[in-house]
Amino acid sequence: MRKTWLMPLLLVCLGASAQGRFVHTSGKELVKPDGTQLLLRGTNLGNWFEPEGYMFGLKDGPQSPREIEEFFNELVGPDDAGKFWHQYRDQYVTQQDIQLLRQVGFNSVRIPLHYKFFVAGNAEGLALLDRVVAWSKAAGLYVILDLHCAPGGQTGANIDDSWGYPWLYESKDAQQQLIAVWKRLAAHYRNDPTVLGYDLLNEPIANFPNIEIYNSSLEPIYREVTAAIRTVDANHIIILGGAQWDTNFKVFGPPFDKNVMYSFHKYWSPTTQQVIQEYLDFRDHNNVPIWLGESGENTDEWITQFVQLLDKNDVGWAFWPYKKMDATSSVMMFRKPEHWDEIVKFGQMKSGTGHAKERIAARPSVQDSRAALQGILENIRFTNCQPNVGYIRALGLTPPK
Repeated sequence: MRKTWLMPLLLVCLGASAQGRFVHTSGKELVKPDGTQLLLRGTNLGNWFEPEGYMFGLKDGPQSPREIEEFFNELVGPDDAGKFWHQYRDQYVTQQDIQLLRQVGFNSVRIPLHYKFFVAGNAEGLALLDRVVAWSKAAGLYVILDLHCAPGGQTGANIDDSWGYPWLYESKDAQQQLIAVWKRLAAHYRNDPTVLGYDLLNEPIANFPNIEIYNSSLEPIYREVTAAIRTVDANHIIILGGAQWDTNFKVFGPPFDKNVMYSFHKYWSPTTQQVIQEYLDFRDHNNVPIWLGESGENTDEWITQFVQLLDKNDVGWAFWPYKKMDATSSVMMFRKPEHWDEIVKFGQMKSGTGHAKERIAARPSVQDSRAALQGILENIRFTNCQPNVGYIRALGLTPPK
């Protein structure tokens, strides 16, 4: 008879002996292997595994990864679009990008992931992720893995690539797939101390009408995923985001794991103590670390004030995003390519084959569309991007020379 019951016990023992190599929680703090406190200063590598329309300037057009992919299929055909996306993912984040982040003063990166790249049989996601983890190790950065797009969708909005509804909470198959994806990631990185932790679901359950009914389902799913991760990985921090875009901590009971951190997101709010006080109270009451996993998309003045507020209260952070098109509210900016304005205008038309006649009449030429996508590939190269000096200074960091 196979003694499978020994495996969880063995993992706990191995985790205890290996704990000295990993960042872990200790009361309200993150603690580095040398025993000192770690305050995270990070950015999000958004628009890489999970492209978003607004970061391409696609105003009032396709927004989710699926919608953008379908749009590019229409522009240049699925063969050329498929080649584009492979090249895009290969070039969007390079070793030079990671080195720059360390140079300006970040100590961590949060990497938003789309589950489809990490299902069994898909090797591309782990190959790309392994590179960034290795580059981050060399640069001295910690990595947080964030499941931005979960099976079935956890928000019902564009950011999770859902079908317009958070079907994750209705579908047992999606929940089992979620568990399988996290077990695969955890088994792969269980012995890697560069990876700090696993952010299980990004911004679950939007504050849209009629879907807050799923609030009571969130923590039970977190428990199931965490239990599955702990069968293969006793080392890494579990990160739990609140409901309603990571803002609602009332969905949480007492902490159910000994190595857990709670994440909140704040955009476009006042920069006063009152805005974060409920999260500070949660931290104090439960004796657990909290972390701002996303913020930004605002003026340099606002970012300066919010960072000062967070720092004053010993709250680590990861601002959004690292890079986007023609923007000042990011670490780096890449330029829009030639013909992009025509493509944006075309993307605003009514979509679907029911409007094929009008769309074919109005679309940019295939040649111009191919040139535009090739232009994106050129413009996202590190050497062709520009640092936003004001934004970097607003974070309290040092712009590159």
